[in-house]
Amino acid sequence: MTANLARRSLTFFASVVLAIVLSALLLSAPRQGHAGSEIDKGLDGIAIQGYDPVAYFTEGRPMKGTKHYAYDWLGATWYFANAKHRDLFKADPIKYAPQYGGHCSRGAYAGKIFAGNPTAWRIINGKLYLFYSERTLAKFDKDSAGQKGQIDKADANWPKLKAELQAR
Repeated sequence: MTANLARRSLTFFASVVLAIVLSALLLSAPRQGHAGSEIDKGLDGIAIQGYDPVAYFTEGRPMKGTKHYAYDWLGATWYFANAKHRDLFKADPIKYAPQYGGHCSRGAYAGKIFAGNPTAWRIINGKLYLFYSERTLAKFDKDSAGQKGQIDKADANWPKLKAELQAR
């Protein structure tokens, strides 16, 4: 009887550990958009974690948007801090949307897809670039290839990466 109880306890313990490990893996996995979409969005379909893409240009900083000023574009819902920002985006989304669908710019440079972090960003030559983290952004700033070299390579990699995302 005690051997049977020990075996059931061990099985239960192993199940709990497995559930914890799988949960941690799922929670730490980078978002990679929905099937067929090039935009980095969460399971809720919200682009760039609900940050207002226009605010980077007009306010010089990341700002959370709200569902009250939402706009659907390229299969994602984009949030804005106010009606003016939403209307600017509607008029010219290419001008304000982050490069590489909001995915990490350094990842695109490396030929890989990683989620972009809306608080790790740069505007370079009038274009918004998001990065996986502040650390990744620092590597971008210090890389010997320079910003232009990295952007050129990311631009060259993006059609293939975009096709991979759209095929999912």
